[in-house]
Amino acid sequence: MKLEELKAKFLQTYGQMAQAGFFAPGRINLIGEHTDYNGGFVFPCAISFGNYCLVRRTDQAVIKLRSLNMSFEADIPLSELSMAISNEWVNYVIGVFAQFISRGLQITHGLEMLYYGDVPPGAGLSSSAAIEVVTAVAINTLFGFGIDGQSLALMCQKAEHDFAGVHCGIMDQFASAMSKQGHALFLNCDSLDYQLVPLELGDHKIVISNTNSPHKLDSGKYNERVAECRQAVTEMQKGKKFSFLAELDPDEFSTLEHLISDEKVRRRALHVVEETARTKDAVDALIKGDLSRFGKLMTASHKSLKENYEVTGFELDTMNEEALKNVGVLGSRMTGGGFGGCTVSIVHKDAMANFIENTGKNYRQKTGLTPQFYIAETQDGGKQIF
Repeated sequence: MKLEELKAKFLQTYGQMAQAGFFAPGRINLIGEHTDYNGGFVFPCAISFGNYCLVRRTDQAVIKLRSLNMSFEADIPLSELSMAISNEWVNYVIGVFAQFISRGLQITHGLEMLYYGDVPPGAGLSSSAAIEVVTAVAINTLFGFGIDGQSLALMCQKAEHDFAGVHCGIMDQFASAMSKQGHALFLNCDSLDYQLVPLELGDHKIVISNTNSPHKLDSGKYNERVAECRQAVTEMQKGKKFSFLAELDPDEFSTLEHLISDEKVRRRALHVVEETARTKDAVDALIKGDLSRFGKLMTASHKSLKENYEVTGFELDTMNEEALKNVGVLGSRMTGGGFGGCTVSIVHKDAMANFIENTGKNYRQKTGLTPQFYIAETQDGGKQIF
């Protein structure tokens, strides 16, 4: 939907023109999966799909929330901006307001807010973080709070923890807030040190393949993996003092893994340790222009996510397998939390049409689902657009 159409929708919804508009992007993660809440490295980039928020200031002491994607509507008094509403999309917004209020910052007037997201639903491309970040950028700008982007990302992460009940790492919110067009973001999720790395792929493109098997981050499996990783740390701390799995290199892990009592938990930890090493190697390969090595590391990442972390599933595995059968594909892997969603593949531009035709046909035959394919275009982090 074009911006002028969104402005017309705002006028139709509220009877007045919007005074300001904001956008925050979704993201893909090129490599470094389930490392973020384990203190490791991730390598995401923001994409052109995301969430828009158009806003008008009012003299009423109410925040009015409407969405072009969801039927639920809410008018929330300023005095109730820290109270969640059961199982509704507005909790992502309320949670962000609550973070500002918890810092002693005053929401001094009402707002009419209209949201629209063009992230494919259930794709695992972090639409929730985009909603949070676009809300944070809007509040920060409209009320002149002057909070830096990194702090906004942390506030949005806490909003997801407290109001959506998902104990996510910082990657999604950080990528949505801090990315730069034409770059991927190499982030240390422990220290929050980061480097913007030019995403120079030559004659290759990043293809997002949507399985159309809905990604369900809040199903409990994600939080289960978080708990398993914490268990691994607790048990291995008997042999070494450390805080996060990602602090261990593969050799150190091999000397401590016998302390983990559960074989399943050991495999979870092994994935995190090796994935952290893979991510560092992949960034090094990209910087050196070794796209072949970068692609092989992506493929190895998916294999570990399938066998050790067990977050892929039939649809993602089928999409990955079919993608890798094509000529011109350097690597492919799931992206995001897993349990449905999308894969990302590095594909030569001349092989693009065959890739989409062959992968789509074979995937559809094996799963009964019709996939969708998108060429990933990088995007800046959350910002005001008018």
